[in-house]
Amino acid sequence: MKRFFILSSAVLLSISASAQIPEDALKFSWNAPGGTARNQGIGGAMGSLGGDLSTLFVNPAGLGFYKTGEFVISPGFSFLNSKSNFRGSANSAKDNGFNLGTSGFVFGSGNNRGNWAGTAFGVAVTRSANFNNQVFYKGNNDFSSFSEQYALELSESNVSIDNVFSSNLSLPTKMAVYTYLIDTFRAAGGGLEVRGRPEFLALRDQQNRITTTGGITEIAMGFAANKGDKFYIGGSVGLPIVNYERRTEYIETDATGNTDNDFAFSRYEETYKTKGLGLNAKLGLIVKPVEQVRLGLAIHTPTIYGLTDQVTAKMVTDVEKLFGPNDAGVDSIGSDYYYGNKPGEFKYDMTSPWRIMLSGSYVLRETQDVSQQRGFLTADIEYVNYRSNRYSTAEEVDDDSYYEGVNKGVKEYYKGTFNFRAGGELKFTTIMARLGFAYYGNPYKDKELKGRKIFLSGGLGYRNKGYFVDLAYVLGLTRDASFPYRLADKQNTFAALKNNSSNIALTVGLKF
Repeated sequence: MKRFFILSSAVLLSISASAQIPEDALKFSWNAPGGTARNQGIGGAMGSLGGDLSTLFVNPAGLGFYKTGEFVISPGFSFLNSKSNFRGSANSAKDNGFNLGTSGFVFGSGNNRGNWAGTAFGVAVTRSANFNNQVFYKGNNDFSSFSEQYALELSESNVSIDNVFSSNLSLPTKMAVYTYLIDTFRAAGGGLEVRGRPEFLALRDQQNRITTTGGITEIAMGFAANKGDKFYIGGSVGLPIVNYERRTEYIETDATGNTDNDFAFSRYEETYKTKGLGLNAKLGLIVKPVEQVRLGLAIHTPTIYGLTDQVTAKMVTDVEKLFGPNDAGVDSIGSDYYYGNKPGEFKYDMTSPWRIMLSGSYVLRETQDVSQQRGFLTADIEYVNYRSNRYSTAEEVDDDSYYEGVNKGVKEYYKGTFNFRAGGELKFTTIMARLGFAYYGNPYKDKELKGRKIFLSGGLGYRNKGYFVDLAYVLGLTRDASFPYRLADKQNTFAALKNNSSNIALTVGLKF
């Protein structure tokens, strides 16, 4: 049985009321960079290499290797196959979509002013996160029901069941009351208690379908300087643009076969959209202690996001003619009943973690004449503390009490981890061959959650007379977890996910 730790009631209720969940923080920070086809072909290990437009988003000091101008465009296409295991049942889903790798301009010059051998300025755009994905899982559950989270919220709120409409309870809890998914029942001691109707069943059939689309498109500009072809320093400013949509359909059904136990099924549908802008900076340096060796250091500041969520939802519950033989037994309610024919809207700020990266490269037969270079080996190691994701209010009339609970949940849920990237290239006059590997460590604190990302890549390149074409293929192997709901008074069930992705990237460039 797949289970997870119990969140405190205060944390759970804060998460429910503010619409954010811990995964919403992770989606902004647990991402593998795309970049140009050359960058993807070597596993994204661009921290000390330089001479590629992708360095704007990795280590901007690498712009200092440019002595001329360059224009690149990097379209791509991805395919995804998602497999899940939920309470012993295997399921699958597929998706595909277009990607935009790093595209833009670099303007480089060799000015030879004193010891400074040149400067460079770059402007580029890239897809720093791709949210296109589908997840589906289903299985039988004799342990818990999604209705319990709503029953607990109402019970601990001290809100009368007759005053739910005007309360500050979460939207799903209000809908659960309206459709009689949760209600008051006479306890063994004679008092009233709030329970979910599916709680009284011996077995429930549960299924969850999640479709996500959109991404984070980041625009960046940076500057770098080169001192004596030995020391390179640079910085960049990034403007990430967030466009995210998640469609969820969760269905819980009576699996006992009893048609007279006051519950047949309940379906919850939700469309959750996030839009916003962010701001970040990246600083870096690269040194060459000897001609064949390059060492790099890069620091990525947190991205500060200003975000707006919009939520629309619908709940349908069948209570099997509970109110008489002539009653259909089915109640449904939409979010427009509470929000006045428009989506519910929440404005807030979010801050992503710091990143620090150390890198090294060994260039084979390096000379000033790049035609004499025969390739390179390169590697990066990066540290990210996912516990430091933070939410705060952006509403003048709101306070941070909700988001303090969400932040506490993030701290309980995540940890810091290391990411590794390595790759190499062999050059045969005008043709290059590349291989790469990347490993992104488990961000989850609980050892039962097997989260990690592995990328295996390869590619080819052609360069001749100022023109170049690069092609890369990246195979992604991801393990993750998905929680259909969270409970504060018992262990949580989750689906173990395995995603296999294929990404084909093409970069076409021109030097000028």
